[in-house]
Amino acid sequence: MSAEIINLRMVRKQKQRQDKDKAAEDNRRKFGRSKSEREAARRRRDDLEKQVDSHLLDTPPTPDDNGAA
Repeated sequence: MSAEIINLRMVRKQKQRQDKDKAAEDNRRKFGRSKSEREAARRRRDDLEKQVDSHLLDTPPTPDDNGAA
């Protein structure tokens, strides 16, 4: 009767790697967005800011322009 010899240190490290990979996968699913999704959101935000800025009646005063002439 011979049993298979296992190295407990290696088994422990392998389990830690699996747990870490599972947590990373969960985080990617919860919080991750692809690069193209981030760029599309950025482009949309820039377009909306340009649209709002183009509808302003007056330009806002600059920090240098504090009423001292």
